[in-house]
Amino acid sequence: SLYVSEYFSQSAQKLNFYSWYGNAKLFHFHVPEDTVLLRWLLQASRGKGPECTPMEITVHFRHGAPPVINPLGTLFPANATVRPSYNISITLSSAVQNTTFVNVSTPSAGDWFIAAHLPEAAGRIEVKGFSTPCPYMFQADMFVLRLTDMPVLEPGVPMPHTVVSPAKPLHVKVFVPKHAAGMRFELRSCVTNEKKACAVRVVLGSITLPQSFQRILTCTGSVNCSLALDSPPWEKWLQIMVESLGTANASVSVEMLASFTVCRPGSASSFLNFISLNQSQTGARPGTPGAAGSSAQSAGEAAHNTPGQRSSCLQTQPVVREDLDVVSVRYRLLNGPSVPVNSLSPTLLLLNLNTGMDSGGSLVVSLLLNKTSVSLTNATVAACVNAASPVLSLNATRNCSTAFSQGYPLSVSTSSVEATLIVLYPQTDDWFLSLQLLCPKGQGECDTAEAKVTVFAYLTPCFNDCGPYGQCSLLRRHGYLYAACSCKAGWGGWSCTDDTKAQSIGAQNLATLLLTLSNLMFLPAIAVAVYRYYLVEASVYTYTMFFSTFYHACDQPGVAVMCIMDYDTLQYCDFLGSVVSIWVTILCMARVKKILKYVLFVLGTLLIAMSLQLDRRGVWNMMGPCLFALVIMIAAWVHHGTKRRHCYPSSWKRWVFYLLPGITLAFIAISVYAFMETNENYYYTHSIWHVLVACSVAFLLPPRDKHKKPWAWSQKLTCRYQICQNDREELYAVT
Repeated sequence: SLYVSEYFSQSAQKLNFYSWYGNAKLFHFHVPEDTVLLRWLLQASRGKGPECTPMEITVHFRHGAPPVINPLGTLFPANATVRPSYNISITLSSAVQNTTFVNVSTPSAGDWFIAAHLPEAAGRIEVKGFSTPCPYMFQADMFVLRLTDMPVLEPGVPMPHTVVSPAKPLHVKVFVPKHAAGMRFELRSCVTNEKKACAVRVVLGSITLPQSFQRILTCTGSVNCSLALDSPPWEKWLQIMVESLGTANASVSVEMLASFTVCRPGSASSFLNFISLNQSQTGARPGTPGAAGSSAQSAGEAAHNTPGQRSSCLQTQPVVREDLDVVSVRYRLLNGPSVPVNSLSPTLLLLNLNTGMDSGGSLVVSLLLNKTSVSLTNATVAACVNAASPVLSLNATRNCSTAFSQGYPLSVSTSSVEATLIVLYPQTDDWFLSLQLLCPKGQGECDTAEAKVTVFAYLTPCFNDCGPYGQCSLLRRHGYLYAACSCKAGWGGWSCTDDTKAQSIGAQNLATLLLTLSNLMFLPAIAVAVYRYYLVEASVYTYTMFFSTFYHACDQPGVAVMCIMDYDTLQYCDFLGSVVSIWVTILCMARVKKILKYVLFVLGTLLIAMSLQLDRRGVWNMMGPCLFALVIMIAAWVHHGTKRRHCYPSSWKRWVFYLLPGITLAFIAISVYAFMETNENYYYTHSIWHVLVACSVAFLLPPRDKHKKPWAWSQKLTCRYQICQNDREELYAVT
């Protein structure tokens, strides 16, 4: 046999602490056919700085679809099927890098997914630039060993082969045809070259994670061995591995035989289905109202009355797949939403999810029983949803298992007429819905009974659109798209249905009121600015108060939300007003000439607007203007002090009662903003930030010029004289 090794690699990704599925980094690989060995090379590394601590990385594996994970231990939505993913932990302790190998023998061909993440996020809100997070990197590479000339076992034809040694197992494959109800594998004529008892082990099927359903058959002696499989995967290659259990130099000669039992389906003719589809798409012709409905009805009646239908082992119902959007599909039954179900043979519906782009959503299957169609009160309609192959014999003892997979059971009855199943991240394959009528023992009327079941099946990115407390986000890894829910207001879970830590309506209203009404503390600062004739500064504070109030009213995670304009616009205006308020306040404290002050106002505002457009959350967008304005203020104060030959400001009352309290409030506000905010305490720590900043502005604004008189209506009548007086006094102050 000729083996070929292949290597596949993807670029490293920076890992994040886990708070929702979007924090997990996804890797998507494709394993080729006839692969006998798969080896993952997992490389994890961290930075060398003091902020880097030992860390545990969790890596999840799954075949056919992204892994369904739950690191936070939250609840899944009702009726959702959850099977734990296969995962390993990689520890980065003292070593900067860790390399781990994961081997999978005889892996299943197709899509394989790896998801990696760090432990649960601490919930602290970090300001970009104040702290340097440690980079944790992860990279996954894939090695495959593929057999180029794997022998093909033809159904019904015995194939003799020789297993050379235990170290070199024999690999063959057989193609499973469509509508295969069962498969029988036989191993006979087992002979060793040492004339000893024959001992071999046969492994049928491939490994799929998180669950593997390989079938193992051990044969000893010269007795023929056989294994029967129910519902093998349709239209797929089935790998068979035969390995010797004898001594190292013993070769074993065997003869293999595979045979299939094929189920003949009964359904409406393809011609009538085509007419039904064509009429439902184009509608009735002019002058013939109701033509589409009558054609569909005639096709349904023909499907129901086809000769020999009830003698078939299964009844197929034609299903049309309608692609609506990205990871959004609706399945429509041509013969109407109601499906006839009897007890003699199962009714089968094909749900096509094999495009390679359907595994990133949620498959929802809902059943609704028509009570009037069931004459037996104790009858039950059992259903199974399976991938790769359907269940062809439903009864009360089986659990929807096929030869190499485990399905999902559903049931409806007269006491419970509705049933819903949610399959999270369904694997890429053909999915089947099997329905059959089951009756209690002793009721012979069940053979002639029939039930009508309405079937709704669709693929959606996020179930129920993540509810009122979640947002459905479409994620991308290279060309692969998948969806996940980002929850808010304390809600959690896969579809944001876990209310264990949810905020009450009162808490949401309180948070909104605190974050919005705390901006009213700018009113004293505005009043002080107006009283002291700083009208430009007062306008900036008013702008900041307005947009900060309505930005936080729109930014709320719960139901207490009000957006007067686009969210991004409100956020930008809030950030711009906050930084410009600090800029104009410090420049006002510098006491420079008016013409220079207003030039700096305008020029600084334009530069701040540009920097915020480049990086809205960068710390230097706030610290840069602050530091530059402080340099201007200190230079101006030094110039005033040198000219007057004493400290500036000269009044000790100004320092004690205004400057020192204002500076203290500003430092406390910066400390709260940069180091104390978390997701849990955001609504009151950020409200404290609003209050402290607004109060510090009121303290730091300098007093009005001595030649300025308080506001009075009588002074408005002598406007020209007032201007001349101002000019003279300013000239006098300069000379």
